[in-house]
Amino acid sequence: MDVKQLKYFIEVTKSGSFTRAANQLYITQPAISRIIKSLEDELGVPLFVRSRKHLSLTEAGKVFYNHAQQMEEQYHALLNDLEQLVTLQKGHLRIGLPSIINSFFFSQFLAAFHREYPEITFQLVEDGSKRIEEKVANDELDFGVVVLPTQHHVFNNYSFVKEKLKIIVPSSHRLAAREKIELKELREEAFIMFNKDFALRDNIIQACNESGFKPKIISETSQLDFIEEMVASKLGITLLPESTSMELTSDVIAIPVANPAIDWDLALIWKNDVRLSHVMQEFIRFAKEKLLQK
Repeated sequence: MDVKQLKYFIEVTKSGSFTRAANQLYITQPAISRIIKSLEDELGVPLFVRSRKHLSLTEAGKVFYNHAQQMEEQYHALLNDLEQLVTLQKGHLRIGLPSIINSFFFSQFLAAFHREYPEITFQLVEDGSKRIEEKVANDELDFGVVVLPTQHHVFNNYSFVKEKLKIIVPSSHRLAAREKIELKELREEAFIMFNKDFALRDNIIQACNESGFKPKIISETSQLDFIEEMVASKLGITLLPESTSMELTSDVIAIPVANPAIDWDLALIWKNDVRLSHVMQEFIRFAKEKLLQK
């Protein structure tokens, strides 16, 4: 028994006619009849009740048809898996990254993956968490790095960074020498924020509201460097994740937030309703191994 016999048997069953099946398969009617007869001889049972006006399955034919469909599906799945396995070395991944994350840290991770799979290429898209979520949901990106919780319910995720936000002030600021600052003490300060595409902005505004005030936002941007420059120039203050604040210059000071502390949970996301390619499966495995939760 071979795959061709299964294919021809299934087509004859669906068509209800040797002639119509032959036309669909672009072979002659005598040829398909011989193939089905050889299949019946191999199985030792008749598969069809043949008459001049009607062609129907025998009881054995019905049993075989159910199995034949499953075998054909398994065969195509096998071919697909083998093809993906062969192309694992030549895949392409589209990944969304927020500009706020520690770029050096994630670059090291991608470099390690590239060393293991040198033929896999990357398209890196920098944006805010909200826009990255939308692009993953719309299949414009394969993966995204975002702040949890997500706005949609169509993702699987792997959380790999959990840390606190710090207040970033100019080195000459009145609070620069403090070891901790309560959020309510910033009531009169001017805030420099990431724009509305960034989930971090929502987290900060929510925390300020819970502390009894609405932050006075004087500038919004999508660029971390610009935020740092404006804080250093004494235009205002901001809040950034601990790991990001470690990369800042000596012109600004990072101070822990107290009462309330603001959490920052970073995760890799991907859609949960798609059949993942081998390249994507391997990237997830590699991420869970290398992006150990901090």
